[in-house]
Amino acid sequence: MTFKMTLKIVMISAFLPVVAVSQTQKLVNNKKNRANLTLAPQKTWQEHWWEHDLLVSRVFYDENVAFYYDQHMDTTVTWPFKAMSDTWAYVKKTYGNMGTDPRLYVVFHKVVNNKLGGGHPSPYFDASHDYHNTLDCGLGNWASPHGEQIGMPIHEIGHIVTSATHNTKGSPSDVLWGDSKFMEIFNYDVLMNIGMADEAQKVYVQMQTQHDNFPVAGTQWFRNWFYPIYKDHGKAAVLNKYFVVLAANFPKDSDHRFTRDLNWGEFVHFWSGAAGVNLKAQATLAFGWPEDWETQFRAAQKEFPKVKYAY
Repeated sequence: MTFKMTLKIVMISAFLPVVAVSQTQKLVNNKKNRANLTLAPQKTWQEHWWEHDLLVSRVFYDENVAFYYDQHMDTTVTWPFKAMSDTWAYVKKTYGNMGTDPRLYVVFHKVVNNKLGGGHPSPYFDASHDYHNTLDCGLGNWASPHGEQIGMPIHEIGHIVTSATHNTKGSPSDVLWGDSKFMEIFNYDVLMNIGMADEAQKVYVQMQTQHDNFPVAGTQWFRNWFYPIYKDHGKAAVLNKYFVVLAANFPKDSDHRFTRDLNWGEFVHFWSGAAGVNLKAQATLAFGWPEDWETQFRAAQKEFPKVKYAY
C-alpha cells in the first residue's frame, strides 16, 4: 500500500478477561525465537511478488531486522538500519511477537524509470513473501530520516500490526478506517518512542488540518478520534488493547483468521472496551451518530458482553 505525505499517515485492563498464553507455549515460542536468531538471514532474496522481480542483497542484519537493497540503492545510506531496528523492537515490545521469527525483513528500492515506487507490507502468514514479516518500499531519495523517507516504512509496518497481532490474521477494521487512518496515530506513537519527537510533532501539526470524506465529509480522524483516545487512555497501551480485545472476542475461524468485518457500532464498542469507557460521545463528535449506528452499538454490547465498560 502506498504512503502519502498527507499521512492517509502493555497493560491489560482489569475489566477485560484475556486468555493467557501457557508457560509451556511461551517457552516453545522463546525457543523458536532464539533458534531463529542463531541463523543469519539469507544473503540474497529473489523477489517474486507483483511487478517485483529483482535479486536483492542483504546489507545489514541484527536481532530485529534483515535489510536488503536492490542494485540501484546507495549503500552509504545506513540510517534506516537503526531506525527500522528500533521501530521493530518497539513494535514487538508494544504489540507482541508476530510469528516465531523475531526479524522484520526490509527491502528498499531506489525508484528508477518510475518503477517500484511506493510501499507495501506482508505479514508472516502470507506465502507471497516467503512467510516473513516484510516491508518493501521504493523512493527516489533515501538520503535522510525525514518526512516520507521515515514515514512510509513505519506506515507499512503499521499494516503488519493491524493484521497480525495476538495470533490473529486479517484486519476487520480496514473496511472502516481504510488504508491510512490508524497509521496516523501509529506513526505518531512510533516516532515519539524511537527518539524522533521532532518528526512526531510534524505529524501532529499536519493532522490538525487533515480532513477526510469518510465516514462523513470533514472528518478529522486523528484530531477527534484517535488522539483523544490515545492521550486520555494509556497511549500505546490503548492502541494495543484494541487488538487484544478483538483477538479475544471477535469471530475467527480455525486458522485464527477473522471471519468478517466490523460495523460502526462494533468498532465503537471494541474501542470502548480498549479504553475502559463508553466512547459513544467521542464517536459522535468525530463522526456523527446515525440511527443505525445506535442499533449496531446496542447489538454489539449484547453479542460481545465480555467487552467491558460502563454502558
